[in-house]
Amino acid sequence: MAIAVIDIGMTNKKVAVYTNDLKQIDARYRIFPPQTLDGIEAHDLAAMETWFAAELGAFAREYPVEAIAVTTHGATFVCVGKDGCPVLPCVYYTHEPGDAFHAAFYEEFGAPETLQEQTGTPAFKALINLAKGIRFAQIRYPESFSRTARILCYPQYWGFRFTGNIGAEGTYMGCHGYLWDQRARRLSSVAHSLGVAPLLSAGLRNSWDALGSVAPEFARKTGLSPKTVVTMGIHDSNSALLPHFAKKGAERFALNSTGTWCVSMNPSEPYGFAPEELGKAVFFNLSAFRTPIKTANFLGGHEFEAWSRILMRLHGRDDIPPYDPALCRAVLREKSAFLLPELTAGSGQFPGSRPRIVENGREYLFETVSSIGRREDAPPCFQDYGKGFALLCLSLVMQSLTGFERIGLAAGTQVFTEGGFRKNRAYNSLLAGALPENRVFLTDIAEASALGAAMTAKMALTGKTLGELSRDLEVAYREVEKDRFPDLPAYRTAWLSLTYPPASGPPPAVS
Repeated sequence: MAIAVIDIGMTNKKVAVYTNDLKQIDARYRIFPPQTLDGIEAHDLAAMETWFAAELGAFAREYPVEAIAVTTHGATFVCVGKDGCPVLPCVYYTHEPGDAFHAAFYEEFGAPETLQEQTGTPAFKALINLAKGIRFAQIRYPESFSRTARILCYPQYWGFRFTGNIGAEGTYMGCHGYLWDQRARRLSSVAHSLGVAPLLSAGLRNSWDALGSVAPEFARKTGLSPKTVVTMGIHDSNSALLPHFAKKGAERFALNSTGTWCVSMNPSEPYGFAPEELGKAVFFNLSAFRTPIKTANFLGGHEFEAWSRILMRLHGRDDIPPYDPALCRAVLREKSAFLLPELTAGSGQFPGSRPRIVENGREYLFETVSSIGRREDAPPCFQDYGKGFALLCLSLVMQSLTGFERIGLAAGTQVFTEGGFRKNRAYNSLLAGALPENRVFLTDIAEASALGAAMTAKMALTGKTLGELSRDLEVAYREVEKDRFPDLPAYRTAWLSLTYPPASGPPPAVS
């Protein structure tokens, strides 16, 4: 038995094959540039589908593929017509429609804090939730939208293209979309006010349920057996939790999933916000078991790549410098240089912060730094390659710590870091040192979202529960050694004071 997984990130798309014992044995990767339509970036669905079919066909000739599972990034949907084809562009959720759009949205559908309490969704900028994306589509493409027969969440769109069947499952419908009422466990008032409730599938199924078998035409195109099962699909962050749910059972943990998005997740009961959390970038997703996952995120991988490119260009290098604890301690002790978020406004924990370097009281905006051509014209801290990367890693750690605070990370709770930052020793050492009351672990799971999706497919094929799969799954947890950084709390207090705009009041105290 083999399982095919389609793992769709914002940057990388992947088709992988897993064995019966849930080991990845093959994978193909590709990046699809966005289509730009009237200045708006959209996903190239047709090109992606052609590639998925070709890779699935190649794998079907080599492996006994019996099931396909799909996992995707969030905040994305596809409007399909009666013929099953998209009727309008699948717009990137990073598109920013402007302040007037956001103000009108909340004027029409409810105050941000009210909607956050009901749906678990905070007031993200851009189109980082389904309801705002749908409203934008209604306004920007009114004629095309009028031809919409169904609105499909992104994983279920691909399942529909493979099987011809339509459905919905909890991890995506309950993922910062304003469409699901977390307390009433039904479509929200926003979904009804948008007039799209009849276009959505309100009955949620499990991520490991079978959506159906591949359609005859798709079987002919790929060479897959007509009996190949396609599961319901799953949101990628929630998929990354499944290996740990399987191995740890009821043991408390928090997952630090890193990549383009850095997502902090704390499985927690019951659902609900403290009054001081409303209006903050903290939210609840639904797990694959429909239990609440308190969550905070920021575009950490995006920020790391953007600032790294500047440093590499200025220094004519393409490597990441080795971790230097003495240099990190010196930066923390001096408290003279800081790198601040957010490159995508309103996407993370500091929506009022302008992306910039502050050094000895002088500000250097990201736009200015990114246009500098010579190293000697850069801010002094960026003239030193190692120091520039130390500042960047510290900024990522500062943002991670705020996310952990907002998801209610308790003393003694273990933290598991997954994804791209597992290989960033400076980030991991600084993070472990900043959490003296929590043990921080790295695992040997290279791609947790894809593995979680493979687990759902095996559950569909075998009828096994997630707990029963733990015997088929090997995960190694390696604890990060704690370095001492005595000046980190004071540095963080200074860093926070620069991220908050004057109108927001003083930053939170740091112990």
